[in-house]
Amino acid sequence: MDTIFALATARGKAGLAVIRISGPQAVEVAERLAGKLPAEGRSLRRIRDAAGNVLDEALVLVFAGPRSFTGEDVVELHLHGSIAVIAGVLGAIAADGRAQQAEAGEFTRRAFENGRLDLAQVEGLADLIEAETEGQRRQAMRVLSGALGAKAESWRARLVRAAALLEATIDFVDEDVPVDVVPEVRDLLGGVAGELAAEARGARMAERVREGFEIAIVGAPNVGKSTLLNRLAGREAAITSEFAGTTRDVIEVRMDLDGLAVTVLDTAGLREAENEIEEIGIERALARAAAADLRVHLVLEGQAPMMAVAPGDLVVRGKADQLDAEGALAVSGRTGEGVDALVAALSAELQERSAGIGVAIRERHRVAMTRAVAYLEAAEAAMAGESMLADLVAEELRSAVRAIDSLVGRVDVEHILDEIFASFCIGK
Repeated sequence: MDTIFALATARGKAGLAVIRISGPQAVEVAERLAGKLPAEGRSLRRIRDAAGNVLDEALVLVFAGPRSFTGEDVVELHLHGSIAVIAGVLGAIAADGRAQQAEAGEFTRRAFENGRLDLAQVEGLADLIEAETEGQRRQAMRVLSGALGAKAESWRARLVRAAALLEATIDFVDEDVPVDVVPEVRDLLGGVAGELAAEARGARMAERVREGFEIAIVGAPNVGKSTLLNRLAGREAAITSEFAGTTRDVIEVRMDLDGLAVTVLDTAGLREAENEIEEIGIERALARAAAADLRVHLVLEGQAPMMAVAPGDLVVRGKADQLDAEGALAVSGRTGEGVDALVAALSAELQERSAGIGVAIRERHRVAMTRAVAYLEAAEAAMAGESMLADLVAEELRSAVRAIDSLVGRVDVEHILDEIFASFCIGK
């Protein structure tokens, strides 16, 4: 592979900047700038261009392959974060001619290709970089630590054991096999299928943690939806007035709710539309509210919710400062009364929903596990009855193993590699 280099920290003025060089000539390229370097370790060096001009004084770290992030020889230059210093050092490396500018995600792709990370860990790293909340960080770290890969390896090992037992019955069909392997094979298949199905069920909710939940505030006009949104956002995100129908379009506010990423939607008041524009706003409100993960039905005293209340939805009385709300969940966006209790109720509901998530966090993971479960169910069906078709069962098991291998990038993932690594920034 070519030797590559890039700025690994964010562009712009900062206290520190890191330039990373990786590949077979990484050390030689760095020594052209910093002089003779140790085979591994750190040293403080002056960085010079080809003319001998001092560009900066930097901490130089040498990581010998394969004990590096990419699995290749890697050198990192920890520079002062001046825009001029960064430009000068990058220019000096480029002028050397032995290293190429890295593409987006190329360092991580080399880590994958050199076996330093599996594909699920790559996705976990991408999610960690993008994490905005504590929940997203914890979830990304579980995947980056190799938890999904460890489970995939366990599933694979048990299915390989089951396949080996079946292969023995096929290879020695004309001889007496001393042990009936069917009970053990059934136990292995049932255990793996159950674990895969449980992980697949949790994957959808894990994806919501990664992408963020949606909470829609719905209700009749002028019940205080926009005022409540502004109170939750801590700013004037929506226009409020005493005139009904002020909100015509869906207004979105991104929030961190006890470590979970949440988008709160303020929707148009639900009533018989008085004009075409209001009708469009109400249609959009109904569509977004129906698609949301959770709805807050804001009602006034004596009102009923304006749309069906789904399990987990909250019915909340609005304008609590104008009524006796003793014992009821009631809020006032104007004064803030009851808002803390509402936030706590929303958080409790979302935390309960996300409590059962595992380490599979993407739709790709769910599809692969669901496909593996289908193969295992077909294998169990082929084992039913008195005449077991061992060769057919073995083939279904091989297909299930291939589906599990695709989770961590062993097989059948070329068509998604470019998309995954393109999501990384240059230098990662």
